Amino acid sequence: MSRTLQSAKLRHAFRRIAVWGPGLLVMLADADAGNVVTAAQAGAQWGYRFLPLLLVLIVPLYLIQELTVRLGVYTRRGYGALVREFFGTGWAWVSVATLGVAATGTLVTEFSAVAGIGEMVGLSRAMSLPAAALALLAVIATGAYRRVERTALVIGLFELAFFVVAWTAHPDWRAVAGEAADYPLSDNAFLYLTAALIGAVFNPWMVFFQHAAVAARRLSPTDLTAARIDTAAGALFTQLLTAAVLIAAVTTLGGIAAHTSLDSVGEISQSLVPALGTTVAHLVFGVGVLGAAMVAAIVASLALVSGVGEVAGSRRSLELRPQLAPWFYGFYALAIAGSAALVWAVPDLVWLNIGAQVVNALLLPVVLGLLLVLAGRALPQEARPRGAYKFALVSLTCAVCALGWVGALAGWLTSI
Repeated sequence: MSRTLQSAKLRHAFRRIAVWGPGLLVMLADADAGNVVTAAQAGAQWGYRFLPLLLVLIVPLYLIQELTVRLGVYTRRGYGALVREFFGTGWAWVSVATLGVAATGTLVTEFSAVAGIGEMVGLSRAMSLPAAALALLAVIATGAYRRVERTALVIGLFELAFFVVAWTAHPDWRAVAGEAADYPLSDNAFLYLTAALIGAVFNPWMVFFQHAAVAARRLSPTDLTAARIDTAAGALFTQLLTAAVLIAAVTTLGGIAAHTSLDSVGEISQSLVPALGTTVAHLVFGVGVLGAAMVAAIVASLALVSGVGEVAGSRRSLELRPQLAPWFYGFYALAIAGSAALVWAVPDLVWLNIGAQVVNALLLPVVLGLLLVLAGRALPQEARPRGAYKFALVSLTCAVCALGWVGALAGWLTSI
């Protein structure tokens, strides 16, 4: 083999590796504190009944995010910019409004997790929240997108702790099989948690962030296979991680027989003390949840500011220094400070963690509906979904949106 051919193959291999990042990052962010609390609540109250749903959702999660990647590769423009071009400014602001609601809810839940972990180890909110806010601002102040991405990925590795928890919990697999086949679909509380889990898996800012990240890397169609692998690995990882949290909650909180209702993230850690010991239980859940919260806060914040910037036509690139894009960094700082202040003022945010996921489920038809239509308008003919793949994409997306709405309405009608 000639040296030139070897060199070409090496360049091709490194190019494929370099494509990895946005899919894994956005999925790590998706397994955030709100996701953890919702999965733990589902396991504590309903045992293993939600486990099949978490695993089945891997497929539509991949299909939706793969379509996002495809649009980013072929158009090299962000989601907000495409919506503005093909649907007009009005729909663009509608889409970014859904992003704002979802991203703000995510920031609040992440800061509530930071506060909860801080209180678990004896730190007051007056210390933990400003420290977390300053850390996020410092990450962005570097002005380099790739540096932000690497930082978030390193922090996200702490989420692997949840797999350790699930493994040491020793689940009863016969109980798993039995409860997984028993779905109380007539129970409105069950349907409400179903909507919350759907909202935790499919968040509007995921579409904005991965779309923008892929476009910023200026990937070509030859990179699409590697980007798809990145996205598939991320979808598999985040859902298995969420399943691990649910399994840990079932085995340590007693499952449906106990009808347990969580009050804080720290309570999950306390429930693992008999199995892991106080120090290890606090360390495993504390570091894991903190890592998840920080990754999600970074990604949701960047998705929010980037999405607003695309629609407004303002500078938004993380490659620009703060003095070159003051609007971008100013908006980001405001979002961070406001969310941290809200968590500081409200004593109990567990209900908001789950409620925020339900709101996400209600927002999905807008973002995903526009995404599907964009696939038929913005993509070149040869890159558009077709045949069985298109049928699976559309039908599963519609099913996810419908189930989310049904669950949300069922829960809210019960509370009236």
